[in-house]
Amino acid sequence: MLLAAVAFVSGFQGIVTKGPIVPVCRAGTLCDAPVQVTLLFHRAGHTYRTRSGRDGRYRILLAPGYYAVTTLERIGIGKTVKPRTVHVRRAHVDRLDFSIDTGIR
Repeated sequence: MLLAAVAFVSGFQGIVTKGPIVPVCRAGTLCDAPVQVTLLFHRAGHTYRTRSGRDGRYRILLAPGYYAVTTLERIGIGKTVKPRTVHVRRAHVDRLDFSIDTGIR
């Protein structure tokens, strides 16, 4: 009898945005914009990376568990993204959008 190996895929996909992109947000104008950035996922002394496209879209496959998230590049006031900590569920590729504060006020 032949047993097939079952691969469980886990991770995230979504959009990374930065904002605000203008000092004063007004109705009818964009306050946030997609950003091309390298996201770093840190866990147990290892770092995994993915890069969003010009449209802000990214995708990364990771082992289940908790990860701290930062960026490689400094955008705005730092390398901090929200959310800062994420949980990868086993056998799920969840939608998760990240935002980066530009510090424009």
